[in-house]
Amino acid sequence: MKKTLILGMILFVTLTAFAVHKFYISIYQINYVAPKKRVEITTRIFIDDLNKALQLKYTKTTHIGEPTETPEDVAFMNQYLAEHFTIKINGTKKPFVFVSKELENNVVIGYYKINDIAKVTSLDIKNTSLMDMFSDQQNVIQTTCNGKKQSLLLTNENTSGVLK
Repeated sequence: MKKTLILGMILFVTLTAFAVHKFYISIYQINYVAPKKRVEITTRIFIDDLNKALQLKYTKTTHIGEPTETPEDVAFMNQYLAEHFTIKINGTKKPFVFVSKELENNVVIGYYKINDIAKVTSLDIKNTSLMDMFSDQQNVIQTTCNGKKQSLLLTNENTSGVLK
């Protein structure tokens, strides 16, 4: 009996010590490509988190990253990002254009662009993506403009920031 109790306690401590904690994080890379006069945006979002957020927003099950994915699912993804991720360049809000996407393990990588940007002096970024779904969501913004690297950490308490 004593051995069973001790073994049970060791098993409990071992299992709870290695319990998986779910992280809610997405990464957005923004690069200004001066020779092309273009801002390029790369998003990295966990597929399951994105599908949950799209279902909550549009009350429709989506299948991003699954064999049953439809063009409508991709349209919902892009519409969702356009509503939750906004960027002002030099004080003017700029819409971004979807280029393509790919999958890497359980992450969807989206590629977007903003054309006709002669110069970047400031980036005003607001990102509430997935925050309606997860209160502890973190969106990491990494930028490279004019050879200068900067980053922001956006959370429910701080959904926007300006980089100069």
